[in-house]
Parts: sequence; structure tokens; C-alpha cells
Amino acid sequence: MPRTSPYTIDLSADEAAELQRRARKYTLSYFHVQRAQMILLAADGWRNDRIAQQLNCRREVVAKWRKRFFERRLAGLDDHDRPGRPRATTSPTSSRNWTHQPSPMPREYVTELMSQGT
Repeated sequence: MPRTSPYTIDLSADEAAELQRRARKYTLSYFHVQRAQMILLAADGWRNDRIAQQLNCRREVVAKWRKRFFERRLAGLDDHDRPGRPRATTSPTSSRNWTHQPSPMPREYVTELMSQGT
């Protein structure tokens, strides 16, 4: 029998509205939308294993975000800063713009191909 989470989620009206907004927002990253959906399902009384199955993720991931929301509310759903040195992009090769478009075919070549029936 699966364990039940000790972190029971009770949402205020403002939190529920914000989570609903995040869960439906197309401009947020997939992970932010998924976290909002996790908390909404947890607030409806779903167990972690059932939420994980519904959202196609691991139970441990659901447990992590449920705990963080329980401890820090909406602020707990944001990403933490990554440890280590920040990424530096001062090298000209690391910030290249790779949007090179191939040059179009010369008109004479296209006309010749069309006349050959190719």
C-alpha cells in the first residue's frame, strides 16, 4: 500500500487562482506548468503516486514539489539558483549566430531544369 504524504495542501483562493493561471499558461516552461498541476491535484487530495502517473513523471518529483510548496507556498515552486560558477559567454565563438541561410538557386539553372522536365 502506498504511503500517504505528510504534507497536506490547503490552498487559499488567491493561491488556487494563481496555480490555475500557471497550469493553463502556454508561455511558461513545461516544468512550471507541471508543478502547478501537481499542486492543484495534491490540493484535490490525490496521492503522489497517482499524480505522478497522471502527469507522467516520477513519484519523487511530485513529493519534492509538494514539500517545497507546503514549506514556502508559491515561492517554493520557483527554481533555485544553480550551484557553481555562472556561465560566461564572453568568447566570440560561444555566442555565434548560426542562422546562415543557403543562397537561392540561380534563375537560369531553375529554368534549365524545368525545360528538361525534371
